[in-house]
Amino acid sequence: MSPTATPASHPDLFEDVGKKVEKLSLDQHDVTGSSNPGEADLGAGADGDGQRMVDEIESLCMNCQEDGTTRLLLTRIPYFKEIILMSFYCPHCHFRNNDIQSAGQIQQRGCKYVFEISDIEGLSRQIIRSDTAVVKIKELDLEIPPGRGQLTNIEGLLRGIVDGLTQQARAVEQPELRNILDSVRLKGEQMLNGAAFPFTLEIDDPTGNSFIQPSANPEVNGKYVRTDYDRTSQQNEELSLTDTTGDAEDVKILPSSAKDKSFAVNDDEILPGEVYSFPASCPGCTRPCATNMKMVEIPHFKSVIIMSTVCESCGYRSNEIKTGGEVPDKGRRITLAVIGAEDLSRDVLKSESCHLSSPELMLSVQPGTLGGRFTTVEGLLTHIRDDLRSNIYDMDGRPHTCILGDSLDEGSKSKWELFFTNLDLAIKAEKKFTIILEDPLAASYVQSLTAPDPDPQITIENYDRTDEEEEDLGLKDMKVEGYEDDPQG
Repeated sequence: MSPTATPASHPDLFEDVGKKVEKLSLDQHDVTGSSNPGEADLGAGADGDGQRMVDEIESLCMNCQEDGTTRLLLTRIPYFKEIILMSFYCPHCHFRNNDIQSAGQIQQRGCKYVFEISDIEGLSRQIIRSDTAVVKIKELDLEIPPGRGQLTNIEGLLRGIVDGLTQQARAVEQPELRNILDSVRLKGEQMLNGAAFPFTLEIDDPTGNSFIQPSANPEVNGKYVRTDYDRTSQQNEELSLTDTTGDAEDVKILPSSAKDKSFAVNDDEILPGEVYSFPASCPGCTRPCATNMKMVEIPHFKSVIIMSTVCESCGYRSNEIKTGGEVPDKGRRITLAVIGAEDLSRDVLKSESCHLSSPELMLSVQPGTLGGRFTTVEGLLTHIRDDLRSNIYDMDGRPHTCILGDSLDEGSKSKWELFFTNLDLAIKAEKKFTIILEDPLAASYVQSLTAPDPDPQITIENYDRTDEEEEDLGLKDMKVEGYEDDPQG
């Protein structure tokens, strides 16, 4: 059998820093015959193929107008994506500047991270703030508008805020404003010293290129929520993604079988089982596309609306589940004991407001992280596994090598490996576990195999919502009685 030709491999421009350093050390060992990288000439910064680990270009210094040097490093961030690190230095005036830019494309959806820091360990979480991201710290009543990108940790972000407030307070002449800046600065120093826990960090990025590092241990993750969302028309326009050549098309809901496109239906005429379509704009490329909608009756539960968007221009696809009806008086907690392969095929509806957990699998999914999902137990676990694995492992299945030193220690690596092993065993029905769906809106559902009789493997509890849940859902400000006479209504 004749050998088959293989395509030439192209160098990975965005290798992890650890891999680049390892490759450079091996090449220098071959050249010098020494295993000590300090004995090799690192000034060239090139590997055996002549490729430089750090690229250098001559740049104009904006401080003294002389020529300086910009160093560029193309790398991949664990749990995240490719970025470009830039460092400028001027030998004439000694001006320095560091910056970070995303090397990837604008994502199809924006992202919003909310992380509650409750201990010193949380301050070491790595963060990436793109130049389009808005950072908020609620306890400081502080909002940082889009600006220079950053690769740092939460402690470094806080330190930069405190130092900036210190400089501003010195330059302010009004005593009242100086007192306000000093009070915010002192609160920030208390956060750095661990005397003001907990506090909440929020990063909202319409490009989807910002990031807060998660933890393999759900018990120390705190309140960690990532939410992907469709950009608004204004956000698309600010990112130069909006087509302004024509007027927006009037939205009409049409049955998919309707031949007369001028025919439209009202909201109260939507029938279960019928597929309806209406025009929309693709969140990825902003070109016109169609969104299909179908109302489905779930036995022994309620009606839900399944929405699917497919863009023929860029291939964007999304699926969402929307539940309706009145807000119940209490939340609902559903506990399912999965003991065999038959349980993996149960239908599961996880609403956007639902918190999903499994103690045996060390799994905790905060509300809003996965959006609304109507699938099976196996499909839900598979989606969680694939989503996490794509962030933590390279495409060839090898673990990412962390940068900024060896920030992913052996303990964290072993925890991730144990987590994925247990998840794989659960998906193969080789491990018994429980799934807990806690929904303050009681809009989640697990299929019963003995309906209408009680299922011995499902436990349903109704509980009183906490004040925090009421606040997050906006129910505390909702007025449902006597609003007709409210002059502000």
